[in-house]
Amino acid sequence: MAIAFAVSGGAAVAESPLDATRQFNQRAEWEDRFDATLESLQAIKSDKPTLSADTASHIELAMARYQAIVDQGGWPRVTSDKQAMRLGARSEHVVTLRKRLIVSGDLEQNAGQSDTFDSYVDAAVRRFQVRHGLKPDGTVGAGTLTALNVPAEVRLAQLETNLVRVRSMSGFLGDSYVMVNIPAAEIEAVENGRVRSRHTAVVGKIDRQTPVLNSEIYELNFNPYWTVPVSIIRKDLIPKMKEDPEYLARNKIRIFDWKDNELDWRQIDWNTDEATQYQFRQEPGAENSLGSVRINFHNEHQVYLHDTPSKSLFGSDYRFHSSGCVRVQNVRELITWMLQSTTPDWDRARVDYTIKAGLREDVKLQSKVPLYMTYVTAWSTADGIVHFRDDIYNRDGFSLAGDTIVQEANLQ
Repeated sequence: MAIAFAVSGGAAVAESPLDATRQFNQRAEWEDRFDATLESLQAIKSDKPTLSADTASHIELAMARYQAIVDQGGWPRVTSDKQAMRLGARSEHVVTLRKRLIVSGDLEQNAGQSDTFDSYVDAAVRRFQVRHGLKPDGTVGAGTLTALNVPAEVRLAQLETNLVRVRSMSGFLGDSYVMVNIPAAEIEAVENGRVRSRHTAVVGKIDRQTPVLNSEIYELNFNPYWTVPVSIIRKDLIPKMKEDPEYLARNKIRIFDWKDNELDWRQIDWNTDEATQYQFRQEPGAENSLGSVRINFHNEHQVYLHDTPSKSLFGSDYRFHSSGCVRVQNVRELITWMLQSTTPDWDRARVDYTIKAGLREDVKLQSKVPLYMTYVTAWSTADGIVHFRDDIYNRDGFSLAGDTIVQEANLQ
């Protein structure tokens, strides 16, 4: 499945209405194929990394553009009828939508003032959605409408805040590295200044945040055991056992004391925190919460990157569901790249065989891979594409009161 775009004057347009209609009708296929790549939308993202030695200067150029937009009065507020706007719709709301997309550069200046949601508007909406981390379905539903109506002043403030963050990380990041952008819930594998692969991620909930840190990936665990962290035993496992005593058995989780003696669940008082005194270990297999592989790096937060049996979450715009660790979409591609670049006797065929056979194997990387877990909500790349993400952990230091920015103290 692919949507054909041509880029002209900074805005993407569909090649023909027939192509756009076909893609609209096939939206279900996009929603189901989480590992597929839409070449045209990937081109909008480009192969330029989010984080590089030049990111600060790219943000400064974007700030100048957005300052000009603010100085000229920003962009109009988009409204809609009860139904979402999509290809083929016709109303006065589409006229305002066109104006909004023209101001931000997603639609060409000469696109006109028609009240018809044509293939040009469809392509521009998809481009906007990609830049804002939304599902690129070309439909102006609630999420897209909210993003469209964030004032230009807020977007400029986001760029200013993130310029400070990025400057603190300026410098040489390594010839090859992995970057996790928490607000974007996205992972980039970067090699020689270009993104080798991008991976959708699921990161920490608001009350169990994924930490910002720098480290190095040193080991992969194939078909791993999962030792349940104490925080999850307390917050999740104990309540589940109160509701359903068969929960542990059904999920192949065994209980051990610290001398490695196995216990029966009936030996524990689930009405107290007694369970936190023991080890809960989930066997490898289809139900394992880590999926087929765990990616280890040194850190004090006891977090790691890993596969997951819950692939459906990768298809959501909102991907903040974990307890702090990072789940990786298409993890085999990421680990094959790491293994090939650092441990040459591994290739994709060996990765696939090890996982399919259910072999328990721990692989130390011959060369560690730098890892940067960052919090960047606004950035621009070398090709001038400006991206924004929601400030999911409320770290940007400002909030909205109507259409006015309220600056807060203690920027993080």
